[in-house]
Amino acid sequence: MYNLLLYTQTDTNTLVPVLWIGGALLFLWLFFMIFVQRRTGRKLQRELVELERARRNNVESEFVLKAMKLSTWHIDVPTMKLYVDADYREKKGGLLSPHESLIEDLIQVLDKADGQRVRMSLDKVCLGQTPAYHEVYRVKLGKGAMTYWEESFGTIAARDMEGKPSRIVGTSMRIDNQKQMEADLIAARNKAEESDRLKTAFLANMGHEIRTPLNAIVGFSDLLPVVENEEERNQIIAEIQKNNHKLLGIIDGLVSMSKVESEAKSLVKQQTNIVPILQEIADYYSQMVDGTTLVLATQFPYPEIMMTTDVAKLKEIVNNLMQNAVKFTQQGSITLGFDLLQGEKLQLWVLDTGKGIADEHQQRIFERFFKVDEYVPGTGLGLSVAKSHAESLGGSIGVDSVLGSGSRFWVELPLS
Repeated sequence: MYNLLLYTQTDTNTLVPVLWIGGALLFLWLFFMIFVQRRTGRKLQRELVELERARRNNVESEFVLKAMKLSTWHIDVPTMKLYVDADYREKKGGLLSPHESLIEDLIQVLDKADGQRVRMSLDKVCLGQTPAYHEVYRVKLGKGAMTYWEESFGTIAARDMEGKPSRIVGTSMRIDNQKQMEADLIAARNKAEESDRLKTAFLANMGHEIRTPLNAIVGFSDLLPVVENEEERNQIIAEIQKNNHKLLGIIDGLVSMSKVESEAKSLVKQQTNIVPILQEIADYYSQMVDGTTLVLATQFPYPEIMMTTDVAKLKEIVNNLMQNAVKFTQQGSITLGFDLLQGEKLQLWVLDTGKGIADEHQQRIFERFFKVDEYVPGTGLGLSVAKSHAESLGGSIGVDSVLGSGSRFWVELPLS
């Protein structure tokens, strides 16, 4: 039976073995192709998974860069060129990020105070002297004086056959908000330190200034009942009244200082002729000088000057300047006057022939509780109050003085 199935009409006896061998080879080839296809399929599947993972990592990396507002870059060390790979920084103020730049060109756009330091730091990491780079610097915006703060980090990513760095990668970010917070913290710290200094100065000054007239009032009041001579009683009463006025002046100075900041914005302006006001102040202080060794004069070039201002603050400014002049001038003259300046401004001034002020003290005398001479009675608040009032009225205050030759205090205020 099997002989019949394999029977063929051919004289070639090798055909049957060839057919068997060919069929076996075809089966082996088909088996091999199935194996190769399955292996290729698994490889393609793994590659698809890797591609999906890479895509997901890229999306996550881009999300992180956007959230952190970073830019990524790399430096090709042989050419010393910097390439910006991605830039998600805030584009405030016309910030531009060229894709490709020479390191030397980038250094030129940095602030002069930072450029050399940043270049030295980059050179060290590019030469392999340090493994990482970190700098904070200012970048100029265009040709103007505007700058922004930036912080950069970098590290060695690849080396050549000799082990030298060939590629540096890094990130940069703007830190303007951080720098502003640092400045605010420093300002708050300085303000706290200044507050402590003022508190110490306040206690030191007030402890002495209040106690002196108060001791006189208490002492003379104790003597008053036992003194029978009418003339002596009148002298004691006069001393008590004198020290009462001193104590009242000290308290008024403290009250004025406490109101300065709270009332700086609550001005009550009105149009008024200030010449009669200045004359009234001059008449009041003329009673405090003897008129022989010390003379008080006025210099008003116009009989009427209409001015829109807060009259109460204006009076307090002039009163403080006059009190200061009377206190430190023993002989000669004190002159109250004013001049009209260009730009609708008025300059009030008080000129005296007193002891004068040294150059190093001419700015500090407007600080709270600062006193050039600790032995002269006073709270050290008068000029500070005058300065605060002048600034609240939109003006300025200053002094021109020569030690031993007198002083000229002036205040410039707008007429309207």
